[in-house]
Amino acid sequence: MGFHTFSIDRADDLESPDRYRYGSREELLGALDPGAGDVVADIGSGTGFYTDEIAPHVGRMYAVDVQPEMHDRYRENGPSNNVEFVTAEASSLPFDDDELDAAVSTMTYHEFATDAALAELARVIRPGGRVVTLDWSGKGPGVDGPPVGERFGLGDAVDAFETAGFRTVDAATRVETFRHTAVR
Repeated sequence: MGFHTFSIDRADDLESPDRYRYGSREELLGALDPGAGDVVADIGSGTGFYTDEIAPHVGRMYAVDVQPEMHDRYRENGPSNNVEFVTAEASSLPFDDDELDAAVSTMTYHEFATDAALAELARVIRPGGRVVTLDWSGKGPGVDGPPVGERFGLGDAVDAFETAGFRTVDAATRVETFRHTAVR
C-alpha cells in the first residue's frame, strides 16, 4: 500500500459538496453519536469540510492534519470557536491517554493505516469511545479517490482495529467506500 497526503494544490476538491456522495453529514453524526461535552478529533481534517459538520455537536473538536497548509486554508474558512488545530501524524498524537471521547477519519484512513497509528488511537480514545472511519474501499472500481492499490478493504480495517483493541459495532461496504465504527 502506498501512503501519501492530499495535495494542498487540490484543496478546493476537499470543499466540494460532491463529497457527500461518499459520506453524508447525517451518516457521520449517526455513527459518531456525539454528546454536547465530547472531545473529538478529526484525523486528517484537511480544510475542515467534515470537521465543521461535527463541531457544533461537541464540546471540543481537534482538527488534526500533517500539513500546516491545510490548517491555514481551514482558518481562512472561519472554523467554529471550539475547533483547535493540531499538526501531527496519526501515529504520534499529542493527546493524553484516554483524552478523546471519539475520533473520525473521512477518506484519510488509507493515508495513515499502520499498526502504530491504530495503537496511538487506542491510547488516546477513552474506554467506550468510538472511532468512525469512512474511506475508499480496496474493492471499489477506482473511478474516484486514490488508486485502488493504495486502499484497504473493509475486512482489513476491521482486522486492524480489532488487533489494536477495538470492537467493531458497525461496518458496511458501498461501491467506492466503506464505513466502519469501532469502540475501544
